[in-house]
Amino acid sequence: MTELTPYHEDQELDNNTSDNIHFRDILEQHISRRSLITKAASGAVALTLASTLTGCNDSDDDSGSNNGGTTPVDPNKKPEKLTFTTVAKNHNDIVTVPEGYEANVIYALGDSINPNFGEWDDNNIPSGPSFQFRSGDCHDGMHYFGLNTSTNRFDESASAQGLLVMNHEYINQTFLHPKGPTKVDGRRPEDEVIRETNAHGVSIVYIKKDAATQKVTIDKSSAFNRRITASTEMDFEGAAAGSGLLATRFSPTASKTRGTHNNCGNGYTPWGTYLTTEENFIGYFARSTTDDALRTPEEIIALKRYGLKAGSGSRYGWETAIGQVESQDLYDRWNADVKAAQATQDYRNGPNTFGWMVEIDPFDRRQNPVKRTSLGRFAHEDSACRAVVGQPLAFYMGDDSRGEYIYKFVSTAVWDAKDINGGYAVGDKYMNAGKLYVAKFNNDGSGQWIELAYGKNGLNESNTTYPFKSQADVVTFARLAADAVGATKMDRPEWCTVNPVNGEVYVTLTNNSNRGKDYATDAANPRNYTDLYNGTKEQKGNVNGHIIRFKETDDKTTAETFKWDIYLFGAEASMASNINLSGLTDNNDLSSPDGMWFDPRGVLWIQTDDGAYTDVTNCMMLAALPGQIGDGAPATTSNGQQTLVGAKVTDSTLRRFLVGPKQCEITGIAMTPDYKAIFINVQHPGEDSASYSTPESNWPATQKDPSNKTARPRSATVVITRKDGGVIVG
Repeated sequence: MTELTPYHEDQELDNNTSDNIHFRDILEQHISRRSLITKAASGAVALTLASTLTGCNDSDDDSGSNNGGTTPVDPNKKPEKLTFTTVAKNHNDIVTVPEGYEANVIYALGDSINPNFGEWDDNNIPSGPSFQFRSGDCHDGMHYFGLNTSTNRFDESASAQGLLVMNHEYINQTFLHPKGPTKVDGRRPEDEVIRETNAHGVSIVYIKKDAATQKVTIDKSSAFNRRITASTEMDFEGAAAGSGLLATRFSPTASKTRGTHNNCGNGYTPWGTYLTTEENFIGYFARSTTDDALRTPEEIIALKRYGLKAGSGSRYGWETAIGQVESQDLYDRWNADVKAAQATQDYRNGPNTFGWMVEIDPFDRRQNPVKRTSLGRFAHEDSACRAVVGQPLAFYMGDDSRGEYIYKFVSTAVWDAKDINGGYAVGDKYMNAGKLYVAKFNNDGSGQWIELAYGKNGLNESNTTYPFKSQADVVTFARLAADAVGATKMDRPEWCTVNPVNGEVYVTLTNNSNRGKDYATDAANPRNYTDLYNGTKEQKGNVNGHIIRFKETDDKTTAETFKWDIYLFGAEASMASNINLSGLTDNNDLSSPDGMWFDPRGVLWIQTDDGAYTDVTNCMMLAALPGQIGDGAPATTSNGQQTLVGAKVTDSTLRRFLVGPKQCEITGIAMTPDYKAIFINVQHPGEDSASYSTPESNWPATQKDPSNKTARPRSATVVITRKDGGVIVG
């Protein structure tokens, strides 16, 4: 394929040229176990109680359940060990699940969510405008919101009906259009561009579950069904709202913008709204080679830091379309050149209107989604909220690029469960005012949260990294602020999740081909090694990724210090023990952990987006039963780096739950509160296909007919249930 993927490294990654250290100056002496590890305080366990930990990672559902209808179990209790049949690594073109489970496709690219629009047809691709009422492409982050049918509002205990909300990160142009993407005289056809912009964004779909059969279906006639696209009007709130940095021809007052795109990971709030992230947004914009001459020095610094250098071409060429059906303004906005005397007359600030966390109320379509600017602007991969009654909320976020940072936003307001179902007004309360932090990891297993606030920690007009003039500057150029305060460069921070058992925060660091090359190894990012793909191609750096975890001091969301270790290292089972530091076997080895979520019982689900181990297996999802920080020991990697490793896993605490079809990413995870249905997304199957006429995957058609060799591959949502109606991993 010729299109650029979301992780196209030439455009999206490696824009961090700061001198922030990687512990290379602080790991000069032997570090003992005693000095590295501090056991968690006994008071941490109090956070497991439902009365104190609510919302983001907990459910009040106390409905009865049984395991296969025979042995009674408490569905809210964390399993003591994993007992399902491990799924073997494979290159099958289906979603392979354990014995006794079944996987069914419920929502694929182009599927209608409105009875006035017909179903998908491989041979008659629907028009661009119709995708306002169809599934978008490249399904990604996802959450299930239980629905109370009496009030039509959020009910965290409802399993029989609910709203499934999911991201559509980007598009596979090869299969989205009848014969792939085209250009006419250097311009993209308008219908193709409309189809592409509408295939981005978010889906909200109403689902029902049959109590007897556990079969899950989408009701496409529901008034709740809705698409939010790259053209949907949205509001700005928070520190940058109204700033000249966000002013455009569309909204000179910087109060609004249009669209959300490259929505990768996600989050959800304790009051019942959805958070979608804007990750590799910058590649959608074009800048001419002469634009720097019309920019101020600080504008050039910021544009370069976010990867939009002069002469950058856009990923899909949307700015080249000529408006016949839609306003020309919808296409002009993707060109970030200075074209007028004032920023209010062009789209030079268009890139600044993306890269935010976006709040969506799935139960209320009357108001615009809101971009929450106080949480900072960067390549948002995911967000995990920790809600403890009587404490401020904490939102943990990763910036998914090589050498980028982990952030935290702490609300000024303390969490009050009475705010559940309060909608955007509650979002204003908790997400407009607060403190934004970035993480620094120290050699001894400790860490600091450094506040990113105008006038603090050197973030002012005289700063040598960037002349910050206001908090709007700080949040809009959060990467530059993090550079300036000396945050720790990480190996592509992706999904974040909070362990409901002990409040520890987990972050996937998916991989980094430059670790040990452009970036020195350090205790938190300790591996640099060589692996062979297909026995011949050398892969170097942190090839297989890892998962780091940390615990806030005194279990306070407001803490400015923490303890950390590395829970899990991705590796092939056959690798040397100083690379395969977690002791992985053929039943649980993995590469490039990406999607990740703790269910309310404390089962951790880990998904992979991998290119390093695909010579052996397709991407996968695993179930895990983690311990706690300090349950392992110090270790030394193959490259001589000392680090902190969690307890080695066993087949009872980590095992492979599914393997996806060919050339896909497994991503997005959600579950009904009764733990009897789990949802996952299969993104971009067959992405390496050279042409629409020669697909290298035929999924999802192959899920029912493995012999199918002609169907177009489509991203899709899958629901997995037990054939006996029991609890998932019960």
